[in-house]
Amino acid sequence: MPNRAWTVDTQIRAYDSASLAEAAALIRAGEPVAVPTETVYGLAADATSEMAVARIYAAKGRPSFNPLIVHVSDVDMARRLVAFSPAAEALARAFWPGALTMVLPRLPDCPVAELASAGLLTLAVRLPSHPAMRALIAAAGVPLAAPSANRSGGISPTRAAHVLASLGGRIPFILDAGPASDGLESTIVRPGDGSVTLLRPGPVTPEAIEGRTGLAVLDPSQGEGITAPGQLESHYAPTKPVTLDRAEAVEGQFHIGFGPGACQRNLSPSGDLVEAAANLFATLHEADASGFSGITIAPIPHRGLGLAINDRLRRAAA
Repeated sequence: MPNRAWTVDTQIRAYDSASLAEAAALIRAGEPVAVPTETVYGLAADATSEMAVARIYAAKGRPSFNPLIVHVSDVDMARRLVAFSPAAEALARAFWPGALTMVLPRLPDCPVAELASAGLLTLAVRLPSHPAMRALIAAAGVPLAAPSANRSGGISPTRAAHVLASLGGRIPFILDAGPASDGLESTIVRPGDGSVTLLRPGPVTPEAIEGRTGLAVLDPSQGEGITAPGQLESHYAPTKPVTLDRAEAVEGQFHIGFGPGACQRNLSPSGDLVEAAANLFATLHEADASGFSGITIAPIPHRGLGLAINDRLRRAAA
C-alpha cells in the first residue's frame, strides 16, 4: 500500500464533457476519482491496476481484507471478468443496469487486480445506471473499482460536499452531478443453483428478486467471514453514539424521525421507505455535524427497503 502524504488539492467540478475528460485522464494516470452513482458517491480507480486499487485503500484507510465492487460499462465487459451462471444471467436481465451487485467466480484470465478481490476467488461486479459513472467507465476504457467515497467505516456520501468533508486533501478530483438518487449502497447477492444468497440488503429487495426472477433469496451461512463489500460489523458510522428504535425525542439528542412525531429531521414524514432511504446518509451527516451529544433514530419497519435501512443503522450503531 502506498504511503502518500495527504497534501492533495482536491478539485470539485460540475459534471460536463470537460470535467469527464479530466476525470478519465486521472483514472488513466492511476489516480482515484470520486464520482456519483445512483446509490452513493464512489471512489473510482482503474480496477486492472494494483497501484490504482491500492490508492483507493490508502485514501479511505480501508482494511485490505475488505473487497471492492468493480463497475462495468455493459454485460460484455462483465463477462470478461467473471463466470456467469444461469441465476446470474437471470439477475442481469432483470436488474442491470441498476443497484444490484453480484459476487461471481473470477475467470482464470481476469485482468482485475487481486487486491480488489481481497485475495478471494470471487469478484463483486455491478453495471450501474448513473450516466456519469457509465460515461467515466467508457471514457477511461477500463472497469472501475469503486467503494463509497468516504473514510473507511464512516457515513457514506450522497453529495459531493460529503466526499469533500471526508476525503478532501486525500484525492485529487470530485465529479459533482448532484445528489445520489437511491441513497443506499447496492444490494449484494451471490447467485447459486436456482437461488441467490443475500450478502448485503439494498435498493433491490428480496421481494423484487423473487418476483422478477423466480429465484429464492437465502440468508448467508453463519461464520462465512468477509465475502463481499459492506459486511464489517461496524460501518457507516457517525462519530457520535447512535441509539436505535427510539420512538420519541430525547433531550440533548439529535432525533431522526420516521412518520409522524417531533424530531430534528424526518427521513419521511409520510412513512415512505424509498424517501427514507434516499435521505438516510445525508441526515446522518447532518446529525453528526450538529451540536447534539448523540443521535437517536425512530423505529423503521423491517420489510422491503426497510431491511437495507435497518442494516445500515445497525452497523452505524455498532
